[in-house]
Amino acid sequence: MAAKAAENRQNSARDKSADDSGLAARLKREISGEVLFDPFSRGRYATDASFYQIMPLGVVIPRTMDEALSALAIARDHGTTVTPRGGGTSQCGQAINNGVVVDFSKHLNRVISIDVASRSCVVEPGMVLDDLNRHLKKHGLWFPVDVSTASRATIGGMAGNNSCGGRSLRYGTMRDNTMSMEAALADGTLLQFGEVARDLSPVKAGGGGLALFRDMLDLGEREAEEIAARFPKVQRRVGGYNLDALVPRNVPNNLAHLLVGSEGTLAFTTKLELKLWPLIRNKAVGVCHFGSFYEAMDAAQHLIKLKPIAVELVDRTMIALGRDIAMFQPVIGAAIRGDPDAVLVVEFAEEDQAENLGRLKRLSELMADLGFGWNNSPRKLGGVVEVTDPALQAGIAEFRAAGLNVMMSMKQEGKPVSFVEDCAVPLPNLADYTARLNDIFKKHGTSGTMYAHASEGCLHVRPVLNLKLEKDVKAMRAIAEEAFAMVREYKGSHSGEHGDGIVRSEFHETMFGQRILADFKEVKRRFDPENVLNPGKIINAPKMDDRSLFRYRPDYRVGELNTVLDWSAYPGAGGGFQGAIEMCNNNGACRKLEGGVMCPSYRATRNEKDVTRGRANTLRLAISGQLGPDALACDEMMETMKLCVSCKACRHECPTGIDMAKMKIEVLAARAARIGLSLRDRLVGYLPRYADLAARFAPLVNWRNNSLILRELFERFAGISARRALPAFRRDVFKSEAEAIGPAAGREVVLFADTFNRVYERENLDAALRVLTEAGYRVHLPKPSKGSRSLCCGRTFLSAGLVDEARAELDRLVEAYAPFAARGVPIVGLEPSCLLTLRDELLSLRKDDDAKTVSAHAMLFEEFLVREAEAGRLRLPLSGVAGKALVHGHCHQKSFGAFKPVEKVLRLIPGLKVETVESSCCGMAGAFGYGADTYDASMEMAELSLLPAVRRADDDTLIVADGTSCRHQIKEGARRNALHVARVLAMSLERAKSNHPPSSATEEPNHG
Repeated sequence: MAAKAAENRQNSARDKSADDSGLAARLKREISGEVLFDPFSRGRYATDASFYQIMPLGVVIPRTMDEALSALAIARDHGTTVTPRGGGTSQCGQAINNGVVVDFSKHLNRVISIDVASRSCVVEPGMVLDDLNRHLKKHGLWFPVDVSTASRATIGGMAGNNSCGGRSLRYGTMRDNTMSMEAALADGTLLQFGEVARDLSPVKAGGGGLALFRDMLDLGEREAEEIAARFPKVQRRVGGYNLDALVPRNVPNNLAHLLVGSEGTLAFTTKLELKLWPLIRNKAVGVCHFGSFYEAMDAAQHLIKLKPIAVELVDRTMIALGRDIAMFQPVIGAAIRGDPDAVLVVEFAEEDQAENLGRLKRLSELMADLGFGWNNSPRKLGGVVEVTDPALQAGIAEFRAAGLNVMMSMKQEGKPVSFVEDCAVPLPNLADYTARLNDIFKKHGTSGTMYAHASEGCLHVRPVLNLKLEKDVKAMRAIAEEAFAMVREYKGSHSGEHGDGIVRSEFHETMFGQRILADFKEVKRRFDPENVLNPGKIINAPKMDDRSLFRYRPDYRVGELNTVLDWSAYPGAGGGFQGAIEMCNNNGACRKLEGGVMCPSYRATRNEKDVTRGRANTLRLAISGQLGPDALACDEMMETMKLCVSCKACRHECPTGIDMAKMKIEVLAARAARIGLSLRDRLVGYLPRYADLAARFAPLVNWRNNSLILRELFERFAGISARRALPAFRRDVFKSEAEAIGPAAGREVVLFADTFNRVYERENLDAALRVLTEAGYRVHLPKPSKGSRSLCCGRTFLSAGLVDEARAELDRLVEAYAPFAARGVPIVGLEPSCLLTLRDELLSLRKDDDAKTVSAHAMLFEEFLVREAEAGRLRLPLSGVAGKALVHGHCHQKSFGAFKPVEKVLRLIPGLKVETVESSCCGMAGAFGYGADTYDASMEMAELSLLPAVRRADDDTLIVADGTSCRHQIKEGARRNALHVARVLAMSLERAKSNHPPSSATEEPNHG
């Protein structure tokens, strides 16, 4: 009866529509958090990092734990299943289901307590691992289950999967580091799970909890021999329920360990008590090179004898893909020698650095003893690149941690697919296992990528398949069955780190036997008799190759799309637009909260709607017709894109290269074509066309800033926030009568006078001219061949979706600049968003040689100066202007790797200490911060780090920002005037002129 009721509950949840039964209405009445039952929101929670997609009935984002438990109770009352969710980065489908999804990550993420003396802490399940470790760092502690998704993985999700991390060789798995858990059963009973005696003598548990604990211990005693016989003897064994935690030999039994790895199917976790470890103080890393992949796998069993904390594999494929990703090129260049078939990254981390260095030396000796040498034949080619620089060590770790995303960066229909990537075998069998696995791949017409935890025989192995094709789905099934049979032969584990979910749960009977599977079912029935919690995982799972559950179902289709930009690097409809969108694998790197820029809107709101992944999912659902007709240009899509500031951080920081700024242009263009432009769009987009006219009437135009009534009218009719002052027009706009300035014999350079600096802050262009001419350059200021209107990059038109207008502006610019670029003259600009349009969007609009040549010669002011300084050609007499400069980098500078030159140029100024604000987007982002509907989000972004840092700076500190909108945000939010680098250099020149003798910028660079 109970089983039938559970089945009916699961089926009813599957069949209900989002508008059915009053569930959503009741949730909204009784919960103050967000209740999301619309198709767009549900679609964003229909996927995790697996290849599955299951549309939930609705989503609840509770503000408190009590609200989370209320959501559970209400859903249960309505006959609906519930799935708890953290970062949504699970790779096996654990975090998706057809009932109500409860998202813990936004609000339920507190550190409840830290006990430094006992090295423990208590946290809520939505706490992100990196956030926790930032809290712990000041105490000299850390939580060492260092999964590669640490920037977004939640502790609750890690417990659900029994996560391991790269250093489990020393620190163990999530189970080994979980001391206790508080959790609610499906009926709402709140229980404490932790260490207990076999007789449960001191335990107090109401609501049937004591009887539940007794039944679990009895099961462990009854099945002890079967568990010992059937459970693999490898550390990386996370499949099924942890019944071995219940057997008598493991006294005292820790009942929390039964919940660890249960994937939200047994209880609703509310608190976790974790074991902490001292921070790693010192490290030494050896990058062991191998000319043969097989030899690398065979060597792993020997390398661990030196007691490293990790031995991580990086194969040839991952190295090659990494070399094509800008953010990883410097790391690979420094750490990889030649063209190895594989490398093993061996990490030592003893307290005594001398011991680490000694082991590093012994590592080289051991490699030689094993017959490897740099000059040997390919089979025994190898050696060790020793890495003691902490920055390079961190870069190597980041590259390895990004392994999944690096592998997924292939721009083709076939992608490395996760389904046998978690198998773990004893180390002596690793070489043979991987060789045989490659034979299986070859048999089924594919090849695979391999990386990760060689020290524990657990490699992330992913054959390349196109799951839109039935033949590849059949190949996946066959590979899984053959691989798991081989794992059984080696007495290994088919589930070694990422859990079971939909991918592996159906194989539990094959791997563990019928009796253990019956025990798993007994545990589930005893905890959750009505099958409320995340059904279909671990037991009673669907077939892993059930295509009705795939992200790309058999009926998945994308019709032809009219796109306005070039997407030809990708496959699919819309000239490749489809393929570009489908590059998102949902791994969630965009959900990180610190470091880099991506994703500023998510950092401000913590909403799945406002993160790159959420937008990419919405776009994919829209173009495939799953959100209704014309979804690409509908209101809900505009709401999805509204807080995207087009920072381009994802273009650089997303390892799969999602370029949401470019995708947003497509959405805006589709919207403009469908319903036309708003007044605000016209005011922003057409700014270059009316700027000179507005400047002639500057006092009248600027009156809006001084009139509350006009501000309110602008907000009402143009959507421009009354709380914002608009940039002030001026009559003395920058305009050069001469087309060239500076020494006639000087080296040539073109200065791009963008609209923003030309109209609003001509001082920056004046300063740049002075710097360049005093350095001896001949500065060209080309004019358009037709008309008197100044040249423009078209950036404002792109921000309104007016791509044809942007192309027209770029055509004028290319025509004027191409003759200079053709003879190698650099094109230098001050405003990052404008100049870098020539390196980015220009090539999406034009593919001709003139456009390519102009793009190739486009440089930011600082990039040009650094190039000239490093070539020994820059002669600038500079003098000190201040003791310190606080610098904020423009998002586009960071995205194009153009920010470091800013720091380098400023350090040419004697005595100037340069400090960079570790900030994401300033929040102004062109016209974004002026919108009445985006003002609050703009300020939230600015308040994350930028404005507090500026306010802390003393009055004598220079505030430096190259972006026009960045400077405006700083002025409005912190009441400080920020300067462009060109003005700082001009100030330094002026100071040098009055102070003799001057110093040369190339002779005495300052390294402050």
